[in-house]
Amino acid sequence: MEDNSSQTIFVLSGMKDLRPKCLYVFLSLSVYLLIILLNMMLIVTIFVEKSLHEPMHFFVCNLCFNGLYGTTGFYPKFTYDLLSPSPVISYVGCFTQSFVIYISFMCEYTTLVIMAYDRYVAICRPLEYHNIIGAQTVAKAILYSWTFPFMLVLPNIILTGQLPLCGSSIDRLYCDNWSIVKQSCLPTTTINTYGFVLLFIFMAHALIVMFSYQRLIIACRNSNNNKRKFMRTCGPHLVSLLNFTVAVLFDVIFSRYGTKDFPEHLRNAFQVEILVIPPILNPLMYGLKLSEVPSKLFHSLFCFFLH
Repeated sequence: MEDNSSQTIFVLSGMKDLRPKCLYVFLSLSVYLLIILLNMMLIVTIFVEKSLHEPMHFFVCNLCFNGLYGTTGFYPKFTYDLLSPSPVISYVGCFTQSFVIYISFMCEYTTLVIMAYDRYVAICRPLEYHNIIGAQTVAKAILYSWTFPFMLVLPNIILTGQLPLCGSSIDRLYCDNWSIVKQSCLPTTTINTYGFVLLFIFMAHALIVMFSYQRLIIACRNSNNNKRKFMRTCGPHLVSLLNFTVAVLFDVIFSRYGTKDFPEHLRNAFQVEILVIPPILNPLMYGLKLSEVPSKLFHSLFCFFLH
């Protein structure tokens, strides 16, 4: 192919064997609507009910908003492609989708780190909690959860955008940076190295969360009240972290080193797991485990239907 990168149309070849398409359209729309419903219900309930205006609840809102943001980068395009005879995506569209989804993945980690710190202060230093986790701290933490991923992902996208391309086949259901890099006509050592740096940084975030859990477990050993706090608010946190980390690691390892002999339907399932399970699981777990939320949610729904 003659290199004219800005005019490139990528073919999403990972979708070619999705049959019957009507079933996948139904599943895609159903899952996306469920994600919107669950996350919006929790966000609206927390913002409407002033009694829920606590730092932990705002961090949960940020996690839910990130779930909505990331899935919006996938489901509308995926559903459209299922209805299209030839699923393709433009050069700009491919980079945009990759950027949105990468930011979402990384924002999940930064938010989980912030939530781990919040739980550490709440359980280990409860008398100082409101002095340490004030309104300004909450705002700065949420700002950090978005700006840090943005500052790390943007250079990666810019570096990839400089590459001349000699291919146009994306062997996935959606665009990711590595799939674009593989189309390059030139060696990609710099981008490969930067990609591993990004992976290291966000695996370090996961280790920070695990370290905070180790400190929390030590702090909770001799206090039944702290044990209850830990199980109620930290259990969902741990499930989110483990599920997300395993999915990210598998996706990264398989996209770089996977074999074509691996069944395509399993490859597709592992690709989208990270865009299906966390956005559904997070609002369900945190909405049920944060004890004030279910009662406030049911009260708000009752008042809505009563009027």
